[in-house]
Amino acid sequence: MSSIVGLIVNPVAGRDIRRLTGGASVSSNYAKRRTAHCVLEGLRIADDSEVLVMPDNAGLAERIVADAPDDLAIDVLDVAVTDSGRDTRNAAERFSTAADAVVVLGGDGTNRDVAVGIGEVPMVSISTGTNNVVPTPVDGTIAGAAAGFVASGAAPASETTVRHGTVEAVVDDGTEERRLRGLATVGVLDQQFVGTRAILDPEDIIGGVVSRASPAEIGLSAIAGGFETHRPDEPGGIGFRLGDRSESANEDEREVRAVTVPGVVSDVSVAEFRRLDDGEAFAFDVSSGVVSADGERELEVRDAAVRLRPVSDGPRLVRIDAAIERAADAGYFRAN
Repeated sequence: MSSIVGLIVNPVAGRDIRRLTGGASVSSNYAKRRTAHCVLEGLRIADDSEVLVMPDNAGLAERIVADAPDDLAIDVLDVAVTDSGRDTRNAAERFSTAADAVVVLGGDGTNRDVAVGIGEVPMVSISTGTNNVVPTPVDGTIAGAAAGFVASGAAPASETTVRHGTVEAVVDDGTEERRLRGLATVGVLDQQFVGTRAILDPEDIIGGVVSRASPAEIGLSAIAGGFETHRPDEPGGIGFRLGDRSESANEDEREVRAVTVPGVVSDVSVAEFRRLDDGEAFAFDVSSGVVSADGERELEVRDAAVRLRPVSDGPRLVRIDAAIERAADAGYFRAN
């Protein structure tokens, strides 16, 4: 029986305002189609893979299917198009029972939407977004091959995937509780409105909790990573609170240099920094602000208690090198 690989290509990923305010690269739909073509070529290395592509209002899926290799079984997933982030979540929910692996082309927001509904299906993430903390730059051909090997069982998921952590936010204003989930980061911002959604100015950041931290990353995870590295598959996370910009820094505050937006390096004053156990809360009292997830502003908050906590229940991400090496050991790259 052939394996099924889902392909999710977000047509709006990598095209927000940070292209104008910072040094983020542009990922056009043509570039995404070319990357998708590489993914399909890589899938041909693995035996008997079939592909289902998420439909979209930009016509990317139809072009990808039309340009696919003739000997590859491929079709557009039968799911309604809403022209919103719901499209990615709907496709992920379908793939959670219909696919053996899924390849995602997008940024952190796209991968968060996939993670909400993908369940235990392994994910291969390719960076085509703005804040690319979770997805990493990788050749599409190699990524496709890895997905095919995991889907077919040639590279068992138990040996070649890791469980990525998440961050849960609970916002309680005394009348109701609202919840938000981030894949890599959840932040509290000194902003009144969601607005353009993208976090443009590090001066807006009050603090946050991250499920991964490294100075090699961007945004909140880079701020935390300036003090301590935390791998995405480690339990728990890191919570931090920035210094009060209305007062002079006190002697307990420490400064860290971080890439806060693509192309922007900032010196940030940190008043509190704490490693958190899995499920341990880090709290903020917010009179007026916005809660962000994975680099995008999501919830407007007024007179509320905001509790953030790391939770080790995220998606299974494929370790691409491990999958390729496992398949090579099994002889899949031998020509005779």
